Amino acid sequence: MDRTQLHQVSPALEARSQPHATSRTELHPRPRVVVSECLGFEACRHNGQIIRDDFVSALRPHVDFVKICPEVAIGLGTPREALRLVERKWQLRMVQPATGKDFTHEMESFATEYLKALGPVDGFILKGRSPSCGIKDAKRYPLAEKCAPAGRGPGVFGARVLDLYPGRAIEDEGRLRDGRIRAHFLTQLYTLARFRELEKNPTRADLIAFHAGHKLLLLAYNQKEMRNLGGIVGAMNGREIREVFADYREGLERAMSRMPRHRSHINVLEHAVGYFSDEVSRSERNHFTHLLGEFAEGRAPLSVPASVLRSWTERFDSDYLRGQVYFAPYPKELTINRQALAKGLLPA
Repeated sequence: MDRTQLHQVSPALEARSQPHATSRTELHPRPRVVVSECLGFEACRHNGQIIRDDFVSALRPHVDFVKICPEVAIGLGTPREALRLVERKWQLRMVQPATGKDFTHEMESFATEYLKALGPVDGFILKGRSPSCGIKDAKRYPLAEKCAPAGRGPGVFGARVLDLYPGRAIEDEGRLRDGRIRAHFLTQLYTLARFRELEKNPTRADLIAFHAGHKLLLLAYNQKEMRNLGGIVGAMNGREIREVFADYREGLERAMSRMPRHRSHINVLEHAVGYFSDEVSRSERNHFTHLLGEFAEGRAPLSVPASVLRSWTERFDSDYLRGQVYFAPYPKELTINRQALAKGLLPA
């Protein structure tokens, strides 16, 4: 792809937005994140325990957490007898084997009422494997009695989250131990938070600025949706601005829904280095190509070649690249050194 294909908005409009990603919001606003309360906040697990999670702790200074324990919210005490998901006649039930009670209706009703009253939210971090909060891997059993699980899937509360918030950043604490999943989660989370800030008082100028500043990020995530979003921005004159923003959000959520492939990141970095083709020496270019190869082979994180481009951006005063969110999609405090990375704490 050449550079001209990236520019769906006229150069005159795009020039107004540089070098900032948005014209009136900070680069990293505080996302609003629903979190399972047992993840470091309250000892509300069924066994009365609390789970210390390093990633959730690291996020505390940077996000606004909305804490919830659905099982406590429907009146179950702490500690309590464990719940399990049982598939009966093609229906999923949430039961308490020790008492024989069925809490499916209570949990489904609570989940629907709670989530519909929740207000704007950018993401969820829910307890994995939980019959209430699980989003992918809660065990499902054929019987309430002791037996082997027959499969896995979302819990009752988690399923409603996935149903009502399909475009948000949603993960469980177990999957967030994977560096690539964390990086994707944070990028998606902060991108949605930036857009939500603009939605409070939507203007055409702010949407132009937002799109211009997120072009490389969108190119990495979904080239087709990047073009679609560019078309929405380019054709918004004469349309009601809130309708434009609604269409843009829909496309943005689709674009950010899947983790980018390595090849997509390489395409973006190769595109970006073209801005310095007349400035850097052959040896510098060769060194960058080597680092790009290390990333492609999985021997170096994305931050290694990206940091070279950031240094060239300042060295050669590139306003366009300085304004690209791609190079700082979430707070730098959430990217820490290799020693911590090796322990699986945070993404590079």
